[in-house]
Amino acid sequence: MAFRRHSLSTSIAHLHGDERTVGSPLNAAELVALRRTRLFGATGTVLMAIGALGAGARPVVQDPTFGVRLLNLPSRLQTVALTMTTTGAVMMALAWLMLGRFALSSSPDSSAPRTSAHRRPTEGNRRMSRSQLDRTLLLWMLPLLVAPPMYSKDVYSYLAQSQISRLGLDPYRVGPAPALGLDHVFTLSVPSLWRETPAPYGPLFLWIGRGISALTGENIVTAVLCHRVVVLLGVGLIVWAVPRLAARCGVAEVSALWLGAANPLLLMHLVAGIHNEALMLGLMLTGTEFALRGITAAQPLLPSLRAHPNREDWAPLAGLLIGAVLITLSSQVKLPSLLALGFVAMALGWRWGGDLRAFLLASTSMAALAAAVTGLIGWASGLGFGWVFTLGTANVVRSWMSPPTLIALGTGQVGILLGLGDHTTAVLSLTRAIGVLIIAVLVVWLLLVVFNGRLHPVGGLGVALGITVLLFPVVQPWYLLWAIIPLAAWATRPNFRIAVIAVTLVVGIFGPTANGDRFALFQIVDATLASAVVVLGLFLLTYRRLPWRELPAEADTPTGTATAEEQTPRPAAATDAYADSP
Repeated sequence: MAFRRHSLSTSIAHLHGDERTVGSPLNAAELVALRRTRLFGATGTVLMAIGALGAGARPVVQDPTFGVRLLNLPSRLQTVALTMTTTGAVMMALAWLMLGRFALSSSPDSSAPRTSAHRRPTEGNRRMSRSQLDRTLLLWMLPLLVAPPMYSKDVYSYLAQSQISRLGLDPYRVGPAPALGLDHVFTLSVPSLWRETPAPYGPLFLWIGRGISALTGENIVTAVLCHRVVVLLGVGLIVWAVPRLAARCGVAEVSALWLGAANPLLLMHLVAGIHNEALMLGLMLTGTEFALRGITAAQPLLPSLRAHPNREDWAPLAGLLIGAVLITLSSQVKLPSLLALGFVAMALGWRWGGDLRAFLLASTSMAALAAAVTGLIGWASGLGFGWVFTLGTANVVRSWMSPPTLIALGTGQVGILLGLGDHTTAVLSLTRAIGVLIIAVLVVWLLLVVFNGRLHPVGGLGVALGITVLLFPVVQPWYLLWAIIPLAAWATRPNFRIAVIAVTLVVGIFGPTANGDRFALFQIVDATLASAVVVLGLFLLTYRRLPWRELPAEADTPTGTATAEEQTPRPAAATDAYADSP
């Protein structure tokens, strides 16, 4: 995966063209193709929602489809339901690929002046508008919002751990089975692997979950829907923050949103799977945007505040503080997002002069603020700091997506074949420790590069999270979004985008075939083959209608009435904190 070192000297002028046109930036033929693409993807998510009635992670008790003739039918035809889910996921992924033509394609406007502000002409002006992408994403999400959880049963662990907290017990000391009992409605739906383990999530998330539990009681369906509302809040924050971060990096916001927020992994695992990564990423990215906005607004930040203590000088500091607080709150959902605060601190230190004094002042101030917010959340929630000692709970899983774990598993099998015995556990401890050490070294190096002004903090954060995910002891498919979404706002090289597309398709389509419920091998094979036949048939039947062919020649004339001058990128009204960096 190729990343380009990119600083904020790149202008914000590479924004999407629809804000400078009247009507849609697409012509009539492209609009027809866009509508068909949108409908094709929506059909896929509807199939996923229907298939989830039989192949999703339905609760063991309080299943609302039980006994309802039509709704209960997929649960009695599990292979058919799994086929529908897989087919729908493939259709949605294909639609996402086709949608990419309207987000990434088009050549740069030759009428734009070749100044230093246009040193990276990777984006064109003929792309779908922001509102068109937003409507498409919303349409694809709607069927999944009312479907049973898919691809994971983690949401039932959320419910059980929140209930433990509601009862006044410590979820960081006891698991669902000891605290609630094996016959509790929440415990019954928790996977057996996690029934004895304490909660690995931060106190803010369990505090929110406790409120949901107090509101819904032991009603599983209502509680799951409330957690979906939390996910929607997180997705909304992601959709708000990504285009603004992309503007800071000179990336078209539609391109960044397509690769990040509209990514099939987000729809499949955050929306359909109801994972708390949505809230974590939303708070982290929103906090990063507020913090960078504050760092950019004043020059320098604190010295001007001291010299001119008026209302205008307080605004940048307020933005920085709000951003730092939001990032810290995101770490109280899941800890890895705290990396963003490190890169904000390095950007602040560079803004204050880039010397040792600035480094110490920025680092200590951000660390003190994070400690204060963490302490306040622990005290106000009544959950304390027990979550620090349960962060390694998930390490019991031997994930094939984690290279350190995969190497250890392979080495253990080689030892068995050679008659040396099974030393997998010992090798696993070694490889995971080496992976964590490499993460620490590379993240420190990236922080120093950002502090020296040679790397944009958004890029540094994305690369750091990518390294963290790659070398993490446990990697789940949705963990990839930790890196994909911030990098979508910064990296534009074709090699990066091709890699993200390939990983998304492979992990999104083939990774979760055996999802919430357990299926026999023959059911998985039958469903995969049937899905392949159905998708191939759809391709052949709709080849001349669906927009994976070249658009007609009339695509030269947009439906809007903007002139060539209006479609030329305009200089940004404000500069970024790294505007003067090399």
